[in-house]
Amino acid sequence: VAPVGVDEDPVTGSLNASLAQWLIAEGHLGERYVAGQGRCLGRDGRVHVARDAQGQVWIGGDSVTCVEGHVHL
Repeated sequence: VAPVGVDEDPVTGSLNASLAQWLIAEGHLGERYVAGQGRCLGRDGRVHVARDAQGQVWIGGDSVTCVEGHVHL
């Protein structure tokens, strides 16, 4: 739980995309893999990672809507 009492996002696509660029480029992982994140928070998640022929990294997975609403600025 974050210090302000808001549940932390258990799986971070932007982090996994950046990490994938490095791990694949350095040869630590293959062109496709599944990463796990959030287990210690009790909110286990999976991120599917793939790099295409042009070198783009794609991130995907399931999601759940926790909050809905409108913001008026």
